[in-house]
Order: sequence, then structure tokens, then C-alpha cells
Amino acid sequence: MDFPQRMLAQLTLRQQLTDMPGESFEQLIHHLLSLRHPDFVPVRTHGNLGDLGADGLLLWDRVLWACYSPQTDDIGRVKRKFASDLEKALAKRPDAFDTFRFAVNDLKGVHPELSVMMSEAQEKLRPRRVEPYGWHRLWNDVMRLDLIATEDLLGRELPVQDRTYGIGLTDLEALLARLGEERHTSEPLAALPEVNKYKIEWNGLTGDVRGALIQGIGHSHLVDGYYAGLGAPDEADRVAQGFRVYYDQVRTDTDDQDKLWAALQEYILGNAAPSLNSMYCAWIVIAHFFQRCDVFDVPPDGWVPGTEDRSAA
Repeated sequence: MDFPQRMLAQLTLRQQLTDMPGESFEQLIHHLLSLRHPDFVPVRTHGNLGDLGADGLLLWDRVLWACYSPQTDDIGRVKRKFASDLEKALAKRPDAFDTFRFAVNDLKGVHPELSVMMSEAQEKLRPRRVEPYGWHRLWNDVMRLDLIATEDLLGRELPVQDRTYGIGLTDLEALLARLGEERHTSEPLAALPEVNKYKIEWNGLTGDVRGALIQGIGHSHLVDGYYAGLGAPDEADRVAQGFRVYYDQVRTDTDDQDKLWAALQEYILGNAAPSLNSMYCAWIVIAHFFQRCDVFDVPPDGWVPGTEDRSAA
């Protein structure tokens, strides 16, 4: 897949995973692993037998899978599910696996309490292995699929288009209007710092995120044109404040730039099925707020890449 296709696939998958019920998440894992591994056995329940302690099996590598997609942030339920699945696997399939892999639909990462529980289980079960399977590993497996298989998994086409030519102001209007409705506060903005040309490097933006931002910057003037034509001089500042509030909220959970970028895209696009064009538009909007310094950090005065480590600044 090329760069825009990868980004659209990631955005689509993250959107599908949001609030995905447990049965659908298990089906997604089954589908993905069946595409990736010829030895994967997707185990279904059957009457009073249930699934005999496994949601799936990798026969050659002796990996037993358990899947869970919580509908709430109740960590107690997740821990009970982990303990129950592991207990069943050991009781009903003790000779079938060397690795117990627990797939959890949590885009934020492994909860601290669950990580402690998994560590304790690992110590008790050696030489067996206990492994988490979250967003990063799931996405890594998706990236190992070819284009046809990825489209099959996501249930959509990933069109080939590597340029943003043709995007105009009308393409952005719906997203910007939605942002106006989502603004969190009308308090005036603090004075904005001057944009630093090394801001991308200071924030460690690399790979696809860097590419998306640079493409967005090339068209960010369209956002200025939109607000200039509204006849409401403070609207841009009010929307920017809401965007900044949301960004700050996300930053309390993670400093991972990929997760931050994904969260900003989802905030702009809402729950509508993303298209290649709407994704490009979201990049343009993020680039506009990036240049205004509403999101991501501003380097200290005089900082130049390679002359000083960020942690020492």
C-alpha cells in the first residue's frame, strides 16, 4: 500500500474499533489472523461445550488466543475476563499452547492494573508465555497484508491517489462547520507563540504523520480563506480554543505522536465513514492549527535540530 492508502486504512480501522462489541471484535481478529496465518483455527462456541477455553489457535506456533472488547472503561471487568479466559485455557486445553495471547480492544494501550495482572500470571506460568495483543500489534499485522486482503478485512476499497490536488474550500466547509459546533469554550485565546520552522523536528513527527502534516500545510491557506469569509472575526479563535482543549485532554493520556495525530483526525471527522478526500481535508485542518501553534509543542528560542537533545531543553 502507498502512503495515503496506509493512512486511510489506519483511520478506518481505528474508527471501526471504537465501541466495537465483543463478538464483532472477535470476528475481526479471526478474519485478520485467517488472512495472515494458514494454521490459524478460529474457534466458535458450540452448545454446552462453549469454546473449550479458546477463541482461536495458531497450531504451528502453539498460541492460544482470547479476545475481549469491553463496552465500558471498567477495568474490573477486563481483569475478570483475563483471569477467566486463562483459567479455562489451562483447565480445558493444557497441552494445546505455549503462549496465551490476550487481545483487548483498547486504543489507549494496556491498563496499568491489567499489566500487573499479566506480569504476575507470566511469573506463575513459566515457561509458558503470556502476551498482550493491542492496537500496535494489530496494526502491524494489518500492515503485513497485501492491498486486496486489507480491503477484504476493512470491507472497503482503498483508492490509489497520492496527491491532494483538486481539494478546494468547499471540501473543507463541512468539517470546519462541525468544528465550530464542537468548540468547548468561548474564552479568549492566550497569545499565540510565533511558529518555529523546526517545530516538526522538535515534536519528533516522522514517517506517515510527518508526510500527512506536510501535505496539509501545502493547503492550509484554504482554512484561513474559510474563516475570512464568515464575517465573524472571532470564530477562528473560538474554534481553535476548542481544538486546543481537546488536544490537551488527549495529551494527558499519551505523548505518542501517532496516537495524537489519530485522535485529532477522529475529532475532526466524527463518526462518519472516512474517505480519501475527507482524510486529506482533516490533514489540512490539523496543519492549520499546527501552524497557529494551537497543537503540538513549540521549540524553545534558538533550538536547532542536532544541537541539543529535547529532554535537556
